[in-house]
Amino acid sequence: MISRRNFLKVLPVSALLLSGCAAQSAPANTDKLVFSHSYPLDYAAQFTADCYEGGYTLLSLPDSDQKFLVVPEDAAEVDALPDGVTVLRQPVQNIYLVSTSVMDLFIHLDALDTITLSGTKAEGWYLDDAKTAMEAGRIAYAGKYSAPDYEQILAANCSLAIENTMIFHTPEVKEQLERFGIPALVERSSYESGPLARMEWIKFWGILLGKEELAEQLFAAQAERIAVLADQAPTGKTCAFFSITANDLANVRKGGDYVSQMIELAGGDYVFSDLTDSGNSLSTMNLPLEDFYAGAKDADVLLYNSTIEGVVSTIDELVAKCPLLAEFKAVQNGDVWCTTQSFFQQSMELADFVVDLHRVLTEDAPADLQFLTHVT
Repeated sequence: MISRRNFLKVLPVSALLLSGCAAQSAPANTDKLVFSHSYPLDYAAQFTADCYEGGYTLLSLPDSDQKFLVVPEDAAEVDALPDGVTVLRQPVQNIYLVSTSVMDLFIHLDALDTITLSGTKAEGWYLDDAKTAMEAGRIAYAGKYSAPDYEQILAANCSLAIENTMIFHTPEVKEQLERFGIPALVERSSYESGPLARMEWIKFWGILLGKEELAEQLFAAQAERIAVLADQAPTGKTCAFFSITANDLANVRKGGDYVSQMIELAGGDYVFSDLTDSGNSLSTMNLPLEDFYAGAKDADVLLYNSTIEGVVSTIDELVAKCPLLAEFKAVQNGDVWCTTQSFFQQSMELADFVVDLHRVLTEDAPADLQFLTHVT
């Protein structure tokens, strides 16, 4: 087996020198790729990027053993790669996008035109650009992750399927796509523990799309906004982030999750910061209402997650979901807020959520918030 250290130094391929105009002849070969440097990442831990002379970049997702060699459009062909390395030649186009959290990053990178197919219907998008593109026919629905329309995907000359980890529940779909010659990239941004780490995935897509400089600028702007708040003193206020499920359970984020970290960055204390569950890798868990009551009844602020069970606009709607909530301190004090349904799709605006929440914690009646609405 080739170690990662040796793999980075010399990546074996077969060889001819590139000559002539790329438009007039196919790219030639080279006998080796020479490692240049590791792409610098400040927060993300779920991918690495290793750069080689000539513009080649190896994107690796360590915990899943996925490796993708991004090859510039006119660069030499690459043969005899180690097992498990998939070549993606730029420009990467006609993408089948299943992972909804990736769409916002493509929109920010001005790369919506690289997506031809979606695993989400138009009505499932809370991003205006994505919804408009689907309604205009520029992006077509090609089936959800577990039941893609293979015929449609092949007819669209799809070069890449971008999946999330849900695909591991139906591994036969990934295998079928790959049998058809369509690489399936399972992105792992949801496994990042912090908001900055999740947003830094824009660099991953920037490398894939040849937009590294723009990706770095976008990320730096978001990181700077959060850094300003990180230097401020805690407010001393406690927060609960939750929704009430149809079977009368409270769905909450685990301690250490990126949402709980955003609450901390905004100056709050997450009431379930000590909550862990070693039974799975999910970032949420369901609590019996009695346990939720014990942990959150004295929270200063309640944040209702509308992305699971829908928006609540009034206290009466909220209490109808769970009568126990009428006894909560935040309900009695009128300090209940509801997230917008776009919250989890707007992956590149996490800094705005932190800013919104900081205003909720520090202002008497904050208005014109992007992600939070007052439940009255």
